[in-house]
Amino acid sequence: MIKKLTAIAAGVLLGASVLAGCSSGDEKDGKVTLNLFSNKSENINTYKGLIEEFEAENPDIRIKFDSPPEAETVLRTKLIKNDIPDVMLIAGNATYGELGRAGVLEDFADSELINSIQPSYLDMIDRLVGPEKDGVYGLPYATNANTVIYNKQKFEELGLEVPKTWDEFIAVLEKAKAAGEIPIYLTLKDAWTGMISLNSLGGNLAGEEFAEKKSSGKTSFVKSYDEVADKMLTLTEYGHKDNFGIAYGDGNNAFAAGEGVMYIQGNWAIPEILKANPEAELGVFPMPVTNDPEQNKLVSGVDVLLTISKDSEHKKEAGKFLEFMLEKETAKRYIDEQKAFSAIEGVYQEDPVFEGIKENFEKGKITSFQDHYYPAGMGAENILQEFLIEKKKSAFLKKMDREWEKVEDR
Repeated sequence: MIKKLTAIAAGVLLGASVLAGCSSGDEKDGKVTLNLFSNKSENINTYKGLIEEFEAENPDIRIKFDSPPEAETVLRTKLIKNDIPDVMLIAGNATYGELGRAGVLEDFADSELINSIQPSYLDMIDRLVGPEKDGVYGLPYATNANTVIYNKQKFEELGLEVPKTWDEFIAVLEKAKAAGEIPIYLTLKDAWTGMISLNSLGGNLAGEEFAEKKSSGKTSFVKSYDEVADKMLTLTEYGHKDNFGIAYGDGNNAFAAGEGVMYIQGNWAIPEILKANPEAELGVFPMPVTNDPEQNKLVSGVDVLLTISKDSEHKKEAGKFLEFMLEKETAKRYIDEQKAFSAIEGVYQEDPVFEGIKENFEKGKITSFQDHYYPAGMGAENILQEFLIEKKKSAFLKKMDREWEKVEDR
């Protein structure tokens, strides 16, 4: 879970005369250099392969690829210095919303490129920018989903069936625990991993419009997240002895090695698990948050969107790269390698590991990531981690409300 762009940085952007040309590489040997920035580490090798293919097709364009650790901090620094990358491959979250409102991104509203994007995902990122600014400032590309990943072999050995309701889910967890297994392999040393469950619970229990209602004073975490908090604590009862001592990377390796029956993570963890153990037999299902199967929705959002600096000196070349990325063959290669889903019309994820959530996409039983609409800089993941350690529900809910309001009042 990436760190959010601060309101201070956004303010600098709004007041600055942005000279993005500083970031656009000089022409050398007749080649134009495009600076391309990504905020994800899991897809670096996929991007490198795609960039190599693009450069082979476009010998007059060179791509300078940057996907650093602490990517949001690096991007924030670049923005403050008016050193905006030509092309950005970033998440559809609050940071994107602030960039869109700040007026530093290209507007694709009149571009034919948006015709290839599924409207539901365009709606998601439009809500992030908000009604105060018209325009389409990014092109949703890859989408993700919060899932419960499960070890198919262990399910079979323990006689477990995929649960459809919360009570069935708890019964499965109890049965796994009674068998001496770790029901859920938790990685709460990395605070952001707790947000997977919080988003699944909040998205279904607090409702799609929670953020809008919270900002307008119509609800609060105290009013809408009570059951969410209770169920978060319940889930921690089914972890291991060191819930807060294991990080995400170690958790992927441990689950790949057969530790744990289930692993609450997004689809992005699956390539990492299979990298550690190509023979792992995995399945996924949406967390069944309520006892009404028809009300249980899959949390899905824009994991990667494509955008261009409004003031890039090389918009033509940047546009060529976006066109290349939006080609169906390229988009299919991306989702196949990343075990992701596509926002591109007619590009489908066909890996059988995702059979358990296929119906959600087909029937539209989907809700968005709640935290994508939290104010940037709120630090929800750290507040959540503190709560799960101290188990003080009232203090947690009040702090979430307080920190939300503190950021909005800046």
